[in-house]
Amino acid sequence: MHVMKAVATIVVLLLVVVNALQLLPAASAFQMYLSGSAVVLSLVALIAILVGGGPPRDNRTAGAEAARPTPVPTRTNQADVEIVSFLAMLQARGRLVDFLMDDINAHDDAEVGAAARVVHAGCKTVLLEHFRVSPVRTESEGSTVQVAAGYSPDEYRLLGKISGPAPFSGVLVHHGWKTDAVNLPRVLRSSTNRLPAIAPAEVELR
Repeated sequence: MHVMKAVATIVVLLLVVVNALQLLPAASAFQMYLSGSAVVLSLVALIAILVGGGPPRDNRTAGAEAARPTPVPTRTNQADVEIVSFLAMLQARGRLVDFLMDDINAHDDAEVGAAARVVHAGCKTVLLEHFRVSPVRTESEGSTVQVAAGYSPDEYRLLGKISGPAPFSGVLVHHGWKTDAVNLPRVLRSSTNRLPAIAPAEVELR
């Protein structure tokens, strides 16, 4: 880069001198010599600049941009808020989170069974209030069914040995579940940087 600057400076100075000598009538031979030299040096400088590709890029700025950490978003997603809200309904009606987070190994089977009935009844009520749930297949489990060509991959999990294209014939192990309607309530965020609580802590004042 420094060499190219020096060559360009010399060329500029020679061109200035040649232009000045044009005003002197007595120095025609010298003018021709300097003019030819200036042209040659100009061509050399032009070739050097073209080969060098111009001034080098300053990679420090690009490196600094690449090294800059990506900012972590602090605003909670609306879908996350509504998922937590639905989980809160399962907790309020069926004590689902209490049941799942409890150490059931500390209780006997009768106590776990009694708690499971409460969880089942409450959570089923919440589920049916907000989802229209139906089985994927209406046949009895254990019966032979046909899986037609063009089946939806999310509605079937094929087990065992699979060979060739659909249709397939097999035994229905589980009838599956699907929903065609969702009615979750819209929830307003109380804060932009945290999710709402699943269940509030209950404190009895004395």
